[in-house]
Amino acid sequence: MTVLKVIVEADGGSRGNPGPAGYGSVVWTADRSTMLAESKQAIGHATNNVAEYRGLIAGLEEAAKLNAAEVAVVMDSKLVVEQMSGRWKVKHPDLAELHAQARALASRFEQIDYTWIPRAQNSYADRLANEAMDAAAAVEEQAENGNSATTAQASETPSPPGWTGARGTATRLLLLRHGQTELSVQRRYSGRGNPGLTELGWRQADAAARYFAQRGGISAVVASPLQRCYDTAATAAKALGLDLTVDDDLIETDFGGWEGLTFAEAAERDPELHRRWLRDTSTEPPGGESFDHVNQRVCRARDRIVAEYGGTTVLVVSHVTPIKMLLRQALDAGPGILYRLHLDLASLSIAEFYPDGASSVRLVNQTGYLS
Repeated sequence: MTVLKVIVEADGGSRGNPGPAGYGSVVWTADRSTMLAESKQAIGHATNNVAEYRGLIAGLEEAAKLNAAEVAVVMDSKLVVEQMSGRWKVKHPDLAELHAQARALASRFEQIDYTWIPRAQNSYADRLANEAMDAAAAVEEQAENGNSATTAQASETPSPPGWTGARGTATRLLLLRHGQTELSVQRRYSGRGNPGLTELGWRQADAAARYFAQRGGISAVVASPLQRCYDTAATAAKALGLDLTVDDDLIETDFGGWEGLTFAEAAERDPELHRRWLRDTSTEPPGGESFDHVNQRVCRARDRIVAEYGGTTVLVVSHVTPIKMLLRQALDAGPGILYRLHLDLASLSIAEFYPDGASSVRLVNQTGYLS
């Protein structure tokens, strides 16, 4: 097969930098109407930059197989684009060999150019790279557990959600709770009130942002409109080079007359109502909102996110109750789970939703990046 001109999209990354790494690449016709080839591979323990170069090399190899004459390479790695364009020097020895290999491949085409694009515009290759990183992470986990028998298989295919048989590519939601506020320090109900982050809350937001920037693979950031979430999300969005989208349905529960009260104060004010509220999700606080209503609007937010960013990884910054609702939905669990889940401030949980209606939870209440 001979194609005059193609577009190569490539991406790579690692979980930890260095960490479990993988790449993805896709080759399109010049008008992007047809996908001609795609590839992805877990590459073990490596850095982001090594994985990015491996993705580029794989894409160029596929273009060469198609006998392409002209190649337009688009990537979200500024370093690779600038080095391949000859504007930046290659100083790291691990990259020098990969750079030479990529240059040798590039010389086979009559014309080649390199363009940097934002990560959100590189979503297809980004998805492939994340699937490869999942596979690399599975290999490392199996190695740590001493289970070498299935290592070869895991390195070639992304780890599935389990034995459920889910089909299609999941939309992965990284569920980040906002940082500390004064009301959270005092352990008071904090719903529609709008306290800002404390000094510690800002440090938590910065730590989370650094973690997500190193992790990569995120296509969008969506947040509750309240200030504590907006500031936490904006910090991460800036580190990721992404715009921030606000979704009003991700707002915290309206606690009505209990807003700003402690648990004990609310129980003393409305003893019977408070007891009923703790066991019945249809019960509303005085002048407030039931958990059942919160679940309904959080479902709407989830459906919008999946519809707009389907098959990608999205950072969702919200409050304790909406995040619990999303985890409950992913687990297909009863309402009792809401009273048993504990989520720390600035903690990360991960839920996945598949096109066929299946779902899974990969992580609950990670806080290691805060220390």
